[in-house]
Parts: sequence; structure tokens; C-alpha cells
Amino acid sequence: MRKYHFLLAALVVLADQASKWLVAARIPLHDSIVVLPGFFRLTHVQNRGAAFGLFDDAPGEWKITVLILFSVLAMAVVAGLLWKNSHAMTATGIGLSLVLGGAVGNLWDRLADRHVVDFLDFYLGIYHWPAFNIADSAIVVGALLLVSEILFAKSPQEEQVASSK
Repeated sequence: MRKYHFLLAALVVLADQASKWLVAARIPLHDSIVVLPGFFRLTHVQNRGAAFGLFDDAPGEWKITVLILFSVLAMAVVAGLLWKNSHAMTATGIGLSLVLGGAVGNLWDRLADRHVVDFLDFYLGIYHWPAFNIADSAIVVGALLLVSEILFAKSPQEEQVASSK
């Protein structure tokens, strides 16, 4: 099963990098293509901060270094957990795979370009969510899967009762 988890992570990286390349090649920086008027557009922005633009305005080169170091540490932890616990296709394994793929995708950009390309831009009237990308989406979905596993995990006794029915 391990290979499928790492394959999922690799697919996230490929989709993320391909989408960022297409956006950078076809949409000039800070321009947009309206997809759903009043709700969603593709907007080419460069994020020098963390996910969803956090710390984008923070000064100094230290920010990039800290983000890179944090990403490498997080990837090592997630890859280790995935390697150790990927004996079956579970929500935990899928969640870890998504987080790993997203972390690699954004780290790739930071190392190569010192910024991340964001382009998924949702808004409703005056309310606007910061632009994000496929890697950010994978990280959030993966984290939600992991949290749901923690919150809704059945105890061994509940598992035994459920399997005996």
C-alpha cells in the first residue's frame, strides 16, 4: 500500500506544478480570468508568505528561510508517519499523502522561485478569501481527513462490536 500513498503524493505535486505553470504562462501577474462572476476567478498572484498569504508582508529574508525549514521538517515528519503507517488505504494514509504532496509542491516553488504561485480566487461581494493553489488545497483536505480520524475514531471496543454485527 505504501506505493499508492506515495503515488498519490506525487500526483498532487504533478497537478500542482502543472497548474502553476499554466497560470504563470497564460495569465499575466495580477490579472484574472472570471470563471463564475461574483464568486470565482483565476488570478495570478505570487505569495512570498505561508498558505493563504500568511506572513506575505513580513519583512526580511528570514521569512523564506523559516518557511523552507518548516516545510522540510513537516515533510520529514509526514513522510515518516506515512512510511510507518501505510499498510492499508485509510483516511489517515490518504490525509498524510495529501499533506505530503502539498508540502512538496509549495516547497518546490519556494526553493526554485522564492515565492509560490497562487491562483484560485474565491469571493462573494466584499468578502474575499486569499488566493491559494492546489498544494494548499491538498494540505487543507489532508489535514481535515486527519482531524476527522482523530475526532471520529472508534475505540477498539467499538470496532469489535461493529465488526461482530
